[in-house]
Amino acid sequence: MNGNPYQLLARRLDALPNGYPSTADGTELRLLAKLFTPEDAALAARLRLTLETPAEIAGRTGGDPGALAAQLKAMARRGLIKAGRTADGLGYGLMPFVVGIYEMQGSTMDAELAGLFEAYYRQAFGRLLTVEPAVHRVVPVNRTVRVEMEVRPYESAAEIVAASQAWGVVDCICRKQQALIGEPCGHPVDVCMVLSPTPAAFDRSSTVRALTQQEAMATLRRAADAGLVHSVSNSQEGVWYICNCCTCSCAILRGMADLGMANVIARSAFVNQVDEAACLACGLCVEQCQFGALALALAAAWGQAEVATVDRVRCVGCGVCVLACPEDALGLVRRPEAEVLPPPVTEAAWRASRAAALGLDLAEVL
Repeated sequence: MNGNPYQLLARRLDALPNGYPSTADGTELRLLAKLFTPEDAALAARLRLTLETPAEIAGRTGGDPGALAAQLKAMARRGLIKAGRTADGLGYGLMPFVVGIYEMQGSTMDAELAGLFEAYYRQAFGRLLTVEPAVHRVVPVNRTVRVEMEVRPYESAAEIVAASQAWGVVDCICRKQQALIGEPCGHPVDVCMVLSPTPAAFDRSSTVRALTQQEAMATLRRAADAGLVHSVSNSQEGVWYICNCCTCSCAILRGMADLGMANVIARSAFVNQVDEAACLACGLCVEQCQFGALALALAAAWGQAEVATVDRVRCVGCGVCVLACPEDALGLVRRPEAEVLPPPVTEAAWRASRAAALGLDLAEVL
């Protein structure tokens, strides 16, 4: 395949439903050049989303299976491509840039990479956030939902963790990136979680610190107590990560604060509800809400007393404010079904919907 390998890879990544839009000054190419050698970029540009063995890749590309196997293994270790078991042995495949390649660069993140990503974010990232269905959706922790409410397994961060067979954690790439450009936030870094249906999947990983299920639950609680929003891939099945996000650092949630976009993330099936009789109008929930969905206002039913009020349009149903309330005056309740858009059942269904919205032909990359 002829041509600039970074241009070829950029076009290949932009052909995925996640997208990788170009910039006027070529920042997207410099970003790839920071991570990939020319040889690795050329190979990645020929991979598919579907896992293939080195022999199968060699059959398509004409390369030597042995040499390709060594190259692919090294690339997977650097978080540039994905690897997994197939019926015919270890297979390799293309990963989206976000969520995928970028999030696995915790060990390579430096000031240069941080600056390149920020430049890319400012120029092109917004185009990824305007497409439906959204890349991420919010899930609450069970303890923030009122006890009488039904919570489906895919709607709960705790249930998603419990249903997995392997757990791991990586440093939040977004907070590391923001710190390196001089915009650090005070939230914990070591809380971005990865999950797998395969037992012991992360035990030998060079990029993921393996956790027990109990440690994973503790990490989830620690993130919740720090005021972080739990978000996952926007499908009911196949959830493989839980991002614990904030609007001050997260590349997706920053779209609301920095780029003025309202629907950068799919909200949960829940909305906050205030018990006005219990509310003391202390304002802690208002301070904690990252989406500007809470305010203090006069309550008609209680004379001139102030209470917390909820903007149902802005509320994403994360439950962060519930944990901040000292009087248990807040709790998540299920939205009316007419307001709930169920996530696609599978990742394949999500890809198909998003590809249709973008006018992409998935046959080229699957």
